[in-house]
Amino acid sequence: MTAESPVQWTDPERQRLEELVAATELAWLTLEVDVETLRVEIDNFALIHHQLLGPLYARLDELDALVAETVAARTGHPEDIRRAADARSRVDELPDLDALLADLPPELAEPEPPRRVRPGKEAQRIYRDLARRAHPDLSTDPAEQQRRSAFIARVNEAYAHGDAGALEELAEEWSTAPEAAPAPDAPDRLDWLRQRLDWLKAKIGQLAAEQVRLERSAMGELLLLAPQDPDGLLTELAEQLLAKAAERQAELDRLLAPVPDNGGDHREPQENPTMFTQLPTTDAASVPADALLLDVREQDEWDAGHVDGALHIPIGEVIARIGELPEPDRRLYVLCRVGGRSAQVVQYLVAQGRDAVNVDGGMFAWAAAGRPMVGGGDRDPFVL
Repeated sequence: MTAESPVQWTDPERQRLEELVAATELAWLTLEVDVETLRVEIDNFALIHHQLLGPLYARLDELDALVAETVAARTGHPEDIRRAADARSRVDELPDLDALLADLPPELAEPEPPRRVRPGKEAQRIYRDLARRAHPDLSTDPAEQQRRSAFIARVNEAYAHGDAGALEELAEEWSTAPEAAPAPDAPDRLDWLRQRLDWLKAKIGQLAAEQVRLERSAMGELLLLAPQDPDGLLTELAEQLLAKAAERQAELDRLLAPVPDNGGDHREPQENPTMFTQLPTTDAASVPADALLLDVREQDEWDAGHVDGALHIPIGEVIARIGELPEPDRRLYVLCRVGGRSAQVVQYLVAQGRDAVNVDGGMFAWAAAGRPMVGGGDRDPFVL
């Protein structure tokens, strides 16, 4: 070894950072693939889950409602009527908005409303700097021009919102990108490695948080019960739902079955399919024009179409709001969609000493008889 050919010296700290950045980049890319794979698996599982099990859940909800309504018709107890109303409200009800948004990415669940803003001086400074460094015209390579165009589009969006913080993150991303790396022997290589490592750690943290969010979503937790055999899990869930439905059907059949003849005991059964017909009932065409009407449907049904002047109290609120019923000495005609819920309310009101009559066939029969209706807003009325 001569003085003319000195030994190449390597900074130990820089060498350590080079290896650490390379390992962190590998961890980042691996985690990104894992998170995207999990997202696709959850989306696919949710689709098949709803297609296969959705009808079974709907059937089980319907049976639950029928059982509760049958019990309420038998007893007439206020608490049983409330339970029946709650069970019926769960049949084909619209999903809760919070539940729908829970599984959406944050940027979709809470979209930022468009705003007209004037970017501040700091945002303007960062924007000008990024435009000078990342403009697509600064490269002649088509692939690099495409990459730069996509990046500048993100810069323009952040600038349009006056978001200096987002612009700072984009500036850091651009300055730490591999394409912007100084040469291995450049004096500023060490600083670039430190910035690149910090950026990679932040990205890994974001991906880890997203992975936790996906795993804790409703479909994510379900999928994690059998990640290697999701089809088998769906089959097992379907069998469980079918068994529950069979139990509910047997309970409903038992409630509706006639009481056997016990040695000449001819008492009427507590419950039978014709029980509602024993209530005070009238057809829609026979309801007087000036009758007092009580509509016990839900709000969306009422909004779609109702009788002008009718009192609206959903079935689940009748007991708590019974004091709102007018003129206890006058006959009250009770309406719902087809006559089932109104029959429950009539039975309760009759037990309270009210003169109440069920409108047979409900609002469907009312509309079929040509009786007048009004709709919400400027819409034409219809029965929902």
